[in-house]
Amino acid sequence: LRGPGGREDPHTQPLLAYLLTCCIYPLASSCAHTFSTMSTRARHLCYFFDYAALSMYSLGSFHLCYVPVAVFNTIVSTSLSCYSRFLEVERPRLSKAARTLAFVYPYLFDSIPLFYRFYLCAVESCSEAAILLHYKHTIFAFLTCFIFASHLPERLAPGHFDYIGHSHQVFHVCGILGTHFQMEAITTDMAQQHQQLLHTSLHPSSLQTLGSMGICLAINLAIIRLCSTSLRLVPEP
Repeated sequence: LRGPGGREDPHTQPLLAYLLTCCIYPLASSCAHTFSTMSTRARHLCYFFDYAALSMYSLGSFHLCYVPVAVFNTIVSTSLSCYSRFLEVERPRLSKAARTLAFVYPYLFDSIPLFYRFYLCAVESCSEAAILLHYKHTIFAFLTCFIFASHLPERLAPGHFDYIGHSHQVFHVCGILGTHFQMEAITTDMAQQHQQLLHTSLHPSSLQTLGSMGICLAINLAIIRLCSTSLRLVPEP
């Protein structure tokens, strides 16, 4: 992986960690949808991994105390989303709310610096090329959440969107488009602010980037293991 400053650029490590999560979460989601029909247990287990991959994707910023908090949010996200599957049959509304909160909460935390940047840009009337891409990414992120929570359009016409146009399909398309614009915005920012980043005294270390991802991966796998052994407690639909 080459950054604006070449192979030795320390800022390529966070980019590498981010790109890894961008690859992992669509792959995990595809596998979940492919193999979830094998059995009830397989369905839950597949989506445990899907939720873990999504929570890893939320681990996208690396800076001092921000990293431990982001790691903690990732663990909470995986735990809450996996636990929501145990509520699906008896308390479906609470299950849906818990699963939505599991991903909205870490996203909002991770986006605090970006929202602050939007505010400064509005005040100062900035013209940065990456800002428009960040706006597009944010719009698609909120659209993804809205579609997931609202079940539109099949809610308005039940039975007409069972194969094409279902909210879950639109949800995935919006999510991937949001990731695309986010990736474009990040690479644009890195190219435009490279000289400024080189002169800062704070450089991301391997422990802050790939090390943090490794910690999250290990804990997420432990959570999945715990939830998979507790599947016998889930009532059959």
